[in-house]
Amino acid sequence: MTRLLLAGAISGVISLFGTKALINWLTHHRVGQPIRDDGPEGHHTKAGTPTMGGLAIVAGTVSGYVVSDLFGGIYTRSGIFVLLAIMGGGAVGLMDDWIKVVAARNLGLNKKAKMVGLLIVAVGFAFLMTEFTNVHTSISFTRFDSPGWEIGRILWMAWAVLLIVGTTNAVNLTDGLDGLAAGAGAFAFAAFMFIGFWQFRHIDVYGNPHALDQAVVASAMVGGIIGFLWWNAPPAQIFMGDTGSLAIGSGLAALALATHTQLLLTIVGGLFVVETVSVILQVVVFRRFGGRRLFRMAPIHHHFELAGWPETTVLVRLWLVSGLCTAVGLGLFYADAIRAGITA
Repeated sequence: MTRLLLAGAISGVISLFGTKALINWLTHHRVGQPIRDDGPEGHHTKAGTPTMGGLAIVAGTVSGYVVSDLFGGIYTRSGIFVLLAIMGGGAVGLMDDWIKVVAARNLGLNKKAKMVGLLIVAVGFAFLMTEFTNVHTSISFTRFDSPGWEIGRILWMAWAVLLIVGTTNAVNLTDGLDGLAAGAGAFAFAAFMFIGFWQFRHIDVYGNPHALDQAVVASAMVGGIIGFLWWNAPPAQIFMGDTGSLAIGSGLAALALATHTQLLLTIVGGLFVVETVSVILQVVVFRRFGGRRLFRMAPIHHHFELAGWPETTVLVRLWLVSGLCTAVGLGLFYADAIRAGITA
Protein backbone atom coordinates (compact mmCIF):
# COMPACT_ATOMS: atom_id res chain seq x y z
CA MET A 1 0.00 0.00 0.00
CA THR A 2 2.89 2.37 0.77
CA ARG A 3 4.29 1.92 -2.72
CA LEU A 4 0.90 2.67 -4.27
CA LEU A 5 0.53 5.93 -2.36
CA LEU A 6 4.13 6.99 -2.95
CA ALA A 7 4.01 6.23 -6.66
CA GLY A 8 0.86 8.28 -7.12
CA ALA A 9 2.04 11.18 -4.96
CA ILE A 10 5.52 11.42 -6.48
CA SER A 11 4.17 11.13 -10.00
CA GLY A 12 1.52 13.76 -9.31
CA VAL A 13 4.00 16.29 -7.93
CA ILE A 14 6.49 15.81 -10.75
CA SER A 15 3.76 16.00 -13.36
CA LEU A 16 2.22 19.10 -11.74
CA PHE A 17 5.44 21.12 -11.70
CA GLY A 18 6.82 19.47 -14.82
CA THR A 19 3.77 20.48 -16.83
CA LYS A 20 4.12 24.09 -15.68
CA ALA A 21 7.79 24.09 -16.67
CA LEU A 22 6.84 22.60 -20.02
CA ILE A 23 4.20 25.31 -20.56
CA ASN A 24 6.78 28.02 -19.86
CA TRP A 25 9.39 26.48 -22.17
CA LEU A 26 7.00 25.83 -25.04
CA THR A 27 5.46 29.29 -24.74
CA HIS A 28 8.89 30.92 -24.71
CA HIS A 29 9.86 29.03 -27.88
CA ARG A 30 6.44 29.63 -29.45
CA VAL A 31 5.71 25.93 -29.86
CA GLY A 32 1.94 25.48 -30.13
CA GLN A 33 -0.73 23.11 -31.37
CA PRO A 34 -2.19 23.70 -34.86
CA ILE A 35 -6.00 23.27 -35.02
CA ARG A 36 -7.76 21.31 -37.76
CA ASP A 37 -9.68 23.55 -40.16
CA ASP A 38 -12.77 21.32 -40.22
CA GLY A 39 -13.17 21.21 -36.43
CA PRO A 40 -15.75 23.15 -34.40
CA GLU A 41 -15.39 26.89 -34.94
CA GLY A 42 -14.95 27.53 -31.22
CA HIS A 43 -11.74 25.50 -31.23
CA HIS A 44 -9.93 27.86 -33.59
CA THR A 45 -9.13 30.17 -30.68
CA LYS A 46 -7.06 27.34 -29.16
CA ALA A 47 -4.50 27.46 -31.97
CA GLY A 48 -1.03 28.00 -30.55
CA THR A 49 -1.75 26.39 -27.18
CA PRO A 50 1.36 24.47 -26.02
CA THR A 51 1.18 20.74 -26.67
CA MET A 52 3.19 17.57 -25.90
CA GLY A 53 2.06 17.77 -22.27
CA GLY A 54 2.05 13.98 -22.24
CA LEU A 55 5.79 14.25 -21.61
CA ALA A 56 5.02 15.35 -18.05
CA ILE A 57 2.61 12.44 -17.56
CA VAL A 58 5.18 9.89 -18.71
CA ALA A 59 8.02 11.54 -16.76
CA GLY A 60 5.92 11.61 -13.60
CA THR A 61 4.87 7.98 -14.05
CA VAL A 62 8.42 6.71 -14.56
CA SER A 63 9.69 8.73 -11.58
CA GLY A 64 6.87 7.62 -9.30
CA TYR A 65 7.37 3.97 -10.22
CA VAL A 66 11.16 4.03 -9.82
CA VAL A 67 11.32 6.02 -6.58
CA SER A 68 8.49 4.09 -4.89
CA ASP A 69 10.51 0.90 -5.25
CA LEU A 70 13.02 2.25 -2.75
CA PHE A 71 10.41 1.73 -0.03
CA GLY A 72 10.17 -2.02 0.22
CA GLY A 73 9.25 -2.65 -3.38
CA ILE A 74 10.49 -5.21 -5.85
CA TYR A 75 10.58 -4.54 -9.56
CA THR A 76 8.90 -7.22 -11.64
CA ARG A 77 9.31 -7.99 -15.31
CA SER A 78 5.67 -7.46 -16.21
CA GLY A 79 5.57 -4.15 -14.32
CA ILE A 80 8.62 -2.95 -16.22
CA PHE A 81 7.17 -4.17 -19.53
CA VAL A 82 3.94 -2.24 -18.91
CA LEU A 83 6.01 0.85 -18.15
CA LEU A 84 8.00 0.32 -21.35
CA ALA A 85 4.73 0.11 -23.32
CA ILE A 86 3.68 3.46 -21.86
CA MET A 87 7.04 4.99 -22.74
CA GLY A 88 6.94 3.45 -26.21
CA GLY A 89 3.47 4.77 -26.96
CA GLY A 90 4.52 8.17 -25.65
CA ALA A 91 7.61 8.14 -27.89
CA VAL A 92 5.55 7.46 -31.02
CA GLY A 93 3.18 10.27 -30.03
CA LEU A 94 6.08 12.62 -29.33
CA MET A 95 7.42 12.15 -32.85
CA ASP A 96 3.96 12.84 -34.22
CA ASP A 97 3.52 15.98 -32.09
CA TRP A 98 6.97 17.31 -32.90
CA ILE A 99 6.39 17.05 -36.63
CA LYS A 100 3.08 18.89 -36.21
CA VAL A 101 4.58 21.85 -34.39
CA VAL A 102 7.69 22.05 -36.59
CA ALA A 103 5.59 21.94 -39.76
CA ALA A 104 2.97 24.25 -38.15
CA ARG A 105 0.12 22.10 -39.44
CA ASN A 106 -2.28 19.60 -37.90
CA LEU A 107 -0.62 16.65 -39.62
CA GLY A 108 2.22 14.78 -37.98
CA LEU A 109 3.37 11.29 -38.85
CA ASN A 110 1.45 9.83 -41.76
CA LYS A 111 -0.92 6.98 -40.93
CA LYS A 112 1.50 4.32 -42.11
CA ALA A 113 4.42 5.63 -40.07
CA LYS A 114 2.30 6.00 -36.93
CA MET A 115 0.92 2.50 -37.35
CA VAL A 116 4.40 1.06 -37.79
CA GLY A 117 5.50 2.79 -34.59
CA LEU A 118 2.53 1.45 -32.63
CA LEU A 119 3.05 -2.04 -34.05
CA ILE A 120 6.65 -2.01 -32.87
CA VAL A 121 5.50 -1.10 -29.36
CA ALA A 122 2.67 -3.65 -29.38
CA VAL A 123 4.67 -6.54 -30.82
CA GLY A 124 7.56 -5.76 -28.48
CA PHE A 125 5.29 -5.82 -25.43
CA ALA A 126 3.54 -9.02 -26.52
CA PHE A 127 6.86 -10.77 -27.15
CA LEU A 128 8.39 -9.70 -23.85
CA MET A 129 5.31 -10.77 -21.89
CA THR A 130 5.10 -14.22 -23.48
CA GLU A 131 8.85 -14.80 -23.43
CA PHE A 132 9.84 -13.55 -19.99
CA THR A 133 6.73 -13.70 -17.78
CA ASN A 134 4.13 -16.28 -16.80
CA VAL A 135 1.27 -14.42 -18.45
CA HIS A 136 -1.64 -16.69 -19.34
CA THR A 137 -2.23 -16.82 -23.08
CA SER A 138 -6.00 -16.79 -22.87
CA ILE A 139 -8.75 -14.31 -23.64
CA SER A 140 -10.17 -13.31 -20.30
CA PHE A 141 -12.73 -11.05 -18.68
CA THR A 142 -12.03 -10.83 -14.94
CA ARG A 143 -9.55 -13.68 -14.40
CA PHE A 144 -7.22 -15.73 -16.57
CA ASP A 145 -9.74 -18.59 -16.38
CA SER A 146 -12.88 -16.47 -16.80
CA PRO A 147 -13.85 -17.24 -19.49
CA GLY A 148 -10.27 -18.40 -20.08
CA TRP A 149 -10.34 -19.15 -23.80
CA GLU A 150 -6.85 -20.51 -24.34
CA ILE A 151 -5.50 -19.39 -27.73
CA GLY A 152 -1.78 -20.12 -27.49
CA ARG A 153 1.19 -17.80 -27.71
CA ILE A 154 1.01 -16.69 -31.35
CA LEU A 155 -2.68 -15.86 -31.34
CA TRP A 156 -2.36 -14.18 -27.93
CA MET A 157 0.40 -11.97 -29.31
CA ALA A 158 -1.84 -11.03 -32.24
CA TRP A 159 -4.70 -10.34 -29.80
CA ALA A 160 -2.37 -8.18 -27.69
CA VAL A 161 -1.28 -6.19 -30.73
CA LEU A 162 -4.90 -5.63 -31.75
CA LEU A 163 -5.84 -4.49 -28.24
CA ILE A 164 -2.92 -2.06 -27.91
CA VAL A 165 -3.37 -0.52 -31.35
CA GLY A 166 -7.14 -0.28 -30.90
CA THR A 167 -6.93 1.27 -27.44
CA THR A 168 -4.31 3.85 -28.40
CA ASN A 169 -6.43 4.98 -31.33
CA ALA A 170 -9.56 5.09 -29.14
CA VAL A 171 -7.89 7.37 -26.58
CA ASN A 172 -6.48 9.48 -29.40
CA LEU A 173 -9.98 10.00 -30.82
CA THR A 174 -11.31 10.96 -27.38
CA ASP A 175 -8.64 13.61 -26.91
CA GLY A 176 -10.64 16.41 -28.53
CA LEU A 177 -11.84 18.46 -25.55
CA ASP A 178 -9.83 20.07 -22.76
CA GLY A 179 -9.40 17.44 -20.05
CA LEU A 180 -11.66 14.79 -21.60
CA ALA A 181 -9.15 12.03 -22.34
CA ALA A 182 -7.14 12.86 -19.22
CA GLY A 183 -10.14 12.57 -16.90
CA ALA A 184 -11.39 9.35 -18.49
CA GLY A 185 -7.86 7.94 -18.38
CA ALA A 186 -7.53 8.74 -14.67
CA PHE A 187 -10.77 6.84 -13.95
CA ALA A 188 -9.59 3.81 -15.90
CA PHE A 189 -6.11 3.68 -14.36
CA ALA A 190 -7.65 4.03 -10.90
CA ALA A 191 -9.70 0.94 -11.68
CA PHE A 192 -6.59 -1.00 -12.67
CA MET A 193 -4.86 0.15 -9.50
CA PHE A 194 -7.69 -1.44 -7.52
CA ILE A 195 -7.70 -4.56 -9.72
CA GLY A 196 -3.96 -5.02 -9.37
CA PHE A 197 -4.01 -4.61 -5.59
CA TRP A 198 -6.97 -6.99 -5.26
CA GLN A 199 -5.22 -9.60 -7.38
CA PHE A 200 -2.09 -9.20 -5.23
CA ARG A 201 -4.12 -10.01 -2.12
CA HIS A 202 -5.60 -13.11 -3.77
CA ILE A 203 -2.78 -14.48 -5.90
CA ASP A 204 -4.05 -18.04 -5.51
CA VAL A 205 -7.27 -17.12 -7.36
CA TYR A 206 -5.90 -14.74 -10.01
CA GLY A 207 -2.56 -16.37 -10.72
CA ASN A 208 -0.80 -13.02 -11.11
CA PRO A 209 2.28 -12.80 -8.87
CA HIS A 210 3.26 -9.41 -10.31
CA ALA A 211 -0.09 -7.79 -9.58
CA LEU A 212 1.16 -5.34 -6.93
CA ASP A 213 3.86 -3.97 -9.23
CA GLN A 214 1.27 -3.52 -11.98
CA ALA A 215 -0.95 -1.66 -9.52
CA VAL A 216 1.98 0.64 -8.75
CA VAL A 217 2.32 1.51 -12.44
CA ALA A 218 -1.41 2.26 -12.58
CA SER A 219 -1.15 4.45 -9.47
CA ALA A 220 1.76 6.35 -10.98
CA MET A 221 -0.29 6.97 -14.13
CA VAL A 222 -3.20 8.28 -12.06
CA GLY A 223 -0.88 10.71 -10.30
CA GLY A 224 0.76 11.78 -13.55
CA ILE A 225 -2.57 12.43 -15.24
CA ILE A 226 -3.99 14.37 -12.28
CA GLY A 227 -0.89 16.57 -12.10
CA PHE A 228 -1.23 17.30 -15.81
CA LEU A 229 -5.00 17.80 -15.58
CA TRP A 230 -4.46 20.76 -13.23
CA TRP A 231 -3.17 22.68 -16.28
CA ASN A 232 -5.27 20.88 -18.90
CA ALA A 233 -8.66 21.71 -17.34
CA PRO A 234 -10.66 24.14 -19.49
CA PRO A 235 -9.53 26.54 -20.67
CA ALA A 236 -6.47 24.35 -21.22
CA GLN A 237 -3.05 25.94 -20.84
CA ILE A 238 -1.50 22.89 -22.51
CA PHE A 239 -2.64 19.85 -24.51
CA MET A 240 -1.39 16.32 -23.90
CA GLY A 241 -0.99 15.73 -27.64
CA ASP A 242 -0.44 12.30 -29.10
CA THR A 243 2.42 11.97 -26.60
CA GLY A 244 -0.14 11.66 -23.84
CA SER A 245 -3.01 9.93 -25.63
CA LEU A 246 -0.84 7.14 -27.07
CA ALA A 247 0.93 6.66 -23.73
CA ILE A 248 -2.43 6.38 -21.93
CA GLY A 249 -3.83 3.98 -24.54
CA SER A 250 -0.74 1.78 -24.49
CA GLY A 251 -0.75 1.71 -20.70
CA LEU A 252 -4.41 0.75 -20.38
CA ALA A 253 -4.13 -2.06 -22.91
CA ALA A 254 -0.88 -3.34 -21.40
CA LEU A 255 -2.40 -3.41 -17.91
CA ALA A 256 -5.51 -5.21 -19.17
CA LEU A 257 -3.30 -7.84 -20.78
CA ALA A 258 -1.02 -8.18 -17.74
CA THR A 259 -3.93 -8.50 -15.28
CA HIS A 260 -5.89 -10.87 -17.57
CA THR A 261 -8.83 -8.45 -17.82
CA GLN A 262 -8.74 -7.67 -21.54
CA LEU A 263 -12.48 -7.87 -22.13
CA LEU A 264 -13.22 -5.89 -18.96
CA LEU A 265 -11.24 -3.00 -20.47
CA THR A 266 -14.09 -2.36 -22.92
CA ILE A 267 -16.32 -1.55 -19.93
CA VAL A 268 -13.80 0.19 -17.66
CA GLY A 269 -12.81 2.38 -20.61
CA GLY A 270 -16.35 2.57 -21.94
CA LEU A 271 -16.13 6.23 -22.96
CA PHE A 272 -13.24 5.44 -25.30
CA VAL A 273 -15.36 2.72 -26.88
CA VAL A 274 -18.32 5.08 -27.34
CA GLU A 275 -16.12 7.71 -28.98
CA THR A 276 -14.61 5.15 -31.36
CA VAL A 277 -17.95 3.60 -32.27
CA SER A 278 -19.35 7.06 -33.04
CA VAL A 279 -16.59 7.58 -35.62
CA ILE A 280 -17.15 4.13 -37.16
CA LEU A 281 -20.92 4.71 -37.41
CA GLN A 282 -20.40 8.14 -38.92
CA VAL A 283 -18.16 6.71 -41.65
CA VAL A 284 -20.47 3.76 -42.38
CA VAL A 285 -23.59 5.93 -42.64
CA PHE A 286 -21.78 8.52 -44.76
CA ARG A 287 -20.60 5.91 -47.26
CA ARG A 288 -23.74 3.78 -47.36
CA PHE A 289 -26.30 6.59 -47.55
CA GLY A 290 -24.83 8.98 -50.05
CA GLY A 291 -23.09 11.47 -47.81
CA ARG A 292 -25.68 11.62 -45.01
CA ARG A 293 -24.37 12.10 -41.49
CA LEU A 294 -25.53 10.33 -38.36
CA PHE A 295 -23.90 12.96 -36.12
CA ARG A 296 -23.24 16.62 -36.76
CA MET A 297 -19.57 15.75 -36.34
CA ALA A 298 -17.61 12.79 -35.03
CA PRO A 299 -16.26 11.86 -32.53
CA ILE A 300 -19.46 12.29 -30.58
CA HIS A 301 -18.18 15.00 -28.21
CA HIS A 302 -18.07 17.36 -31.21
CA HIS A 303 -21.69 16.44 -32.02
CA PHE A 304 -22.78 17.72 -28.60
CA GLU A 305 -20.73 20.90 -29.03
CA LEU A 306 -22.39 21.64 -32.37
CA ALA A 307 -25.76 20.90 -30.77
CA GLY A 308 -25.19 23.93 -28.56
CA TRP A 309 -23.79 22.42 -25.37
CA PRO A 310 -21.00 24.51 -23.79
CA GLU A 311 -17.65 22.72 -23.85
CA THR A 312 -17.53 22.42 -20.07
CA THR A 313 -21.01 20.86 -20.05
CA VAL A 314 -19.94 18.26 -22.60
CA LEU A 315 -16.79 17.59 -20.59
CA VAL A 316 -18.46 17.08 -17.22
CA ARG A 317 -21.27 14.93 -18.62
CA LEU A 318 -18.84 12.69 -20.50
CA TRP A 319 -16.70 12.46 -17.37
CA LEU A 320 -19.82 11.22 -15.59
CA VAL A 321 -20.35 8.62 -18.31
CA SER A 322 -16.72 7.56 -17.97
CA GLY A 323 -16.96 7.30 -14.21
CA LEU A 324 -20.15 5.25 -14.50
CA CYS A 325 -18.49 2.86 -16.96
CA THR A 326 -15.54 2.44 -14.61
CA ALA A 327 -17.88 1.79 -11.66
CA VAL A 328 -19.80 -0.83 -13.64
CA GLY A 329 -16.54 -2.50 -14.65
CA LEU A 330 -15.32 -2.66 -11.07
CA GLY A 331 -18.72 -3.92 -9.96
CA LEU A 332 -18.50 -6.79 -12.42
CA PHE A 333 -14.95 -7.54 -11.30
CA TYR A 334 -16.00 -7.66 -7.64
CA ALA A 335 -19.10 -9.73 -8.43
CA ASP A 336 -16.86 -12.31 -10.07
CA ALA A 337 -14.61 -12.28 -7.00
CA ILE A 338 -17.61 -13.13 -4.83
CA ARG A 339 -18.51 -16.00 -7.17
CA ALA A 340 -14.92 -17.21 -6.82
CA GLY A 341 -15.40 -17.34 -3.05
CA ILE A 342 -13.50 -14.14 -2.15
CA THR A 343 -15.23 -11.96 0.41
CA ALA A 344 -12.46 -9.58 1.58
